[in-house]
Amino acid sequence: MNFVIWDIETDSAQLDWATMIEVGAILLDENFKEKERFSARCRMPQDRVPSATALCINKSNVDLITKGNMSHYEMIAQLEKKFRDWSPATFMGYSSVGFDDEILRREFFKSLRKPYLINTEGNSRHDALNMIKAAFAIDENVLKTELNPKGNKSMKLESLARLNGFDSKDAHSALFDTELTVKVLGLLKDKQPNLWNEYLKTKSKVVVENLIKQEKMFTINENFFGKNYLFLVAPLHPNSWMHPVYKWGQVVNLSANIEELQKLNYQDLKKEMKRSPRFYKTIKSNKAPIILDKSLGVKVDPYKKIGENLLNKRAELMKTNEKFSLDICNILREAAEEKMETASQEDIEPEESIYSGGFIPPKDEALFPKFHSSDWKEKLAILDQFQDDRLVTFGHGLIFNEAPEILPKDIYKKIKRRIASRILSTNKEKWWTVSAFYSECDEIRENEDKMFSFKTVDEKLKFLDGINDYVMNLEQKYSDA
Repeated sequence: MNFVIWDIETDSAQLDWATMIEVGAILLDENFKEKERFSARCRMPQDRVPSATALCINKSNVDLITKGNMSHYEMIAQLEKKFRDWSPATFMGYSSVGFDDEILRREFFKSLRKPYLINTEGNSRHDALNMIKAAFAIDENVLKTELNPKGNKSMKLESLARLNGFDSKDAHSALFDTELTVKVLGLLKDKQPNLWNEYLKTKSKVVVENLIKQEKMFTINENFFGKNYLFLVAPLHPNSWMHPVYKWGQVVNLSANIEELQKLNYQDLKKEMKRSPRFYKTIKSNKAPIILDKSLGVKVDPYKKIGENLLNKRAELMKTNEKFSLDICNILREAAEEKMETASQEDIEPEESIYSGGFIPPKDEALFPKFHSSDWKEKLAILDQFQDDRLVTFGHGLIFNEAPEILPKDIYKKIKRRIASRILSTNKEKWWTVSAFYSECDEIRENEDKMFSFKTVDEKLKFLDGINDYVMNLEQKYSDA
C-alpha cells in the first residue's frame, strides 16, 4: 500500500469558510521511498475575504494571492486528479484529521466533487501527529524535543524537525511541511520499527470498530495539557459498545472500580458519568485513533499497581454485563439529544452543511464528471439537472468566479448581492468580513510581538499594506451591488 503525505495552506482557520490556496503532496511506496510529488498554488477567489493572520503565517503576499497562473477551481481539479491517480493509498498529514482532511472534504463538496475521496474507494487516512503522540507516550525520548513555554515537550512539526537535524527554516509552505512530515515519520519508523505497523493498523474505521468489538482490553493514548499518557481500557459489552448517536466506540478506564460502578442505579450512574476525570472514554473510530496492545498499558501506573488479575476481572465484568453497558449508552443518548435541542437553530448556510445537510444524492454525484468536462455555458445548463440546492448554489459560485459573463444578468446580480451582504456586513459573522479584516490588520500592524516570520517591521508593514489594498479593492468591487 502506498502512502500520500500531504499538507495545505489556507486563507483562514475556520473550517467551513477557509479557502485552500496551496497544496503539497508526496507519494511514497510501502517502504516510505518517494515515487512522485505534487504542488500547486492558486489565486484567491473574488467572492471572499481572507484572514490577515493566516496570510501572514503562510507568507501569502498580495502577488501570490492575485497573480498566480491557476484559479482556485483549476487547482482543486488538479488536486482531485492527482489524488485519484495515486489511489489506493493511505493519506496522511501532520494534524490532518481535524483540519486538512476537513478542508479537503469541504473544498471538494463546494467544487462539485465527491467529498470523501481519501477515506473511500480503497483509500484510508491516518494522522502523523496521532502517531507521534503515541510514540512519545511509549518512550518519551523517542525523538529529540524542546520544551514549549508551558514546560511540556513541543509536538510542533517545525520544532521536531529542527531538533532532529532537519532544516526547517521554510516551514509553512505546503510542500516543505510535507517534506518535514516525511522526514519525521521516517525517523519514527526507524526508531520504533516494531510499533510502526501497530500505529498504522487503525487507519481504517472498520478495523477500529472490529478491535473494539472483539478485544477484551487494549491500550490507548491521550494527550492532556501537553503531556502524553497511556490508558488501559476495556470496551463496553459487544452488543452495546457504540455511542447511540455519534457512532463512536465507548470504553472504560480499567483504573476505575468497575465492581462498584456496576452496582449503581441508573440515576447514580448518570451522576457518576458527569464526574471528572471520567471513568469512560470515547474512541472516534473514523479519526485514526491509536490502539495498542494491552501489554503496553499493563506496564505503567496506575495499572502496574492494580495488577493483571484484577484488571482481567474488571475487563471480564465489562464483557459480560450487558445491562451496565446499555445504561451507559442510554445516558449518552440522553445527553446528546439534550445538546441537539439546545443547539443553535439559526439558518445553516450551504457552506456549513456538509454533515448537517445530508449526503449528496447519488443522481447528483453521477453528474459531477459531466459538469467538469463541459464548457462553462454547458455547466450552467447542467446545474438545472441537480436535485440538491446546495450544489446549484456552489455551481453558480464557481461560474461567477471563473466565467461570470456566462451568467444571466438576474443570477449574476443575485450572486453579487449575496456576496456583498456577506463580506460588507458590519456584524460579527461566521465568515471573514472586510471590517473584521481591517481590525485584524491594524492589530497586527500595531503589535510588535506579532512578527510571524517577518525579519523586520518594514517587511511586515509592506506585506500588510499589500493585502490591505487587495481587500480594499474587493470592498470597492462589491460596494455597488
